[in-house]
Amino acid sequence: MSRCDVAVVGGGAAGLSLAHRLTETGAATVTVIEPPDGPLRPAERTWCYWHAGADGLDGAVSASWSVLRVHGADGLPVTVEPAPFTYRMVRSADFERLVHDRLARADGGHVLRATADAVRAVPGGAEVHCTLPDGSTVHVRARRVFDSRPLPALPPARTQLLQHFRGWFVRTATGRFAPGVADLMDFRVPQPAHGLAFGYVLPLAPDRALVEYTEFSRRPLTTQAYESALGHYCRDVLRLGPLTVERTEQGAIPMTDARFPHRAGPSVFRIGTAGGATRPATGYTFAAVQRQARAIAAAL
Repeated sequence: MSRCDVAVVGGGAAGLSLAHRLTETGAATVTVIEPPDGPLRPAERTWCYWHAGADGLDGAVSASWSVLRVHGADGLPVTVEPAPFTYRMVRSADFERLVHDRLARADGGHVLRATADAVRAVPGGAEVHCTLPDGSTVHVRARRVFDSRPLPALPPARTQLLQHFRGWFVRTATGRFAPGVADLMDFRVPQPAHGLAFGYVLPLAPDRALVEYTEFSRRPLTTQAYESALGHYCRDVLRLGPLTVERTEQGAIPMTDARFPHRAGPSVFRIGTAGGATRPATGYTFAAVQRQARAIAAAL
């Protein structure tokens, strides 16, 4: 059996952010339990957030923009410079490397690659029952457990929408992007019968960008429908010309007024989207997760 002050279940944005803040303050020994390589391990993801001032994440930021643009359905752009804020991109693999390095150098920091099967209350804390990649089991006992895994179902709500999207990391044959300008909402895309749709362009270089198609609606699309929408956006709206799709990503974020329980047991707490950190009106989560992690680290 492994013992620590804090066990963090899940190595996504919420789990890694909490581990990052705990090692920063030295408030507790911490074990992060992440899924091993395989079908349970999420694909690489992109997280974006608004930033002003120091936040200790520079080593994981792959791009940032100080000029933002929105295109109306009539094609007219609105451009703003929201100083002192910038819009920043973090790739999950870069963030994982940053936090894993910090854990490796911290006293009592540890990463366990295992499947968390159950979390149970025990005297003085809680215990996470895990299965290792070789099929053997291990128990992690902690004074407190912070669980970032998605809930099996969303809580009851009056309003329940999804922000769902698919993105292409594209490389164009010629320079087609202005690297300093991010297009956060482009309403020149066709609108669905029910819901709202927009394009989203984060330039990484004159010939490279993340281009996404996003909808706010009740149900996600098929992969084929996303691909068709992205093809139309790149070809007919952005007029990018010949391009190569180097990577893709896809996701769905709940947008709901449901009340998320912050506690799953006397010593077990929900964090991240499962703990209500996603902003219902926009789907933004990463910045709220940072505030949540800082508050927990300060309380410990």
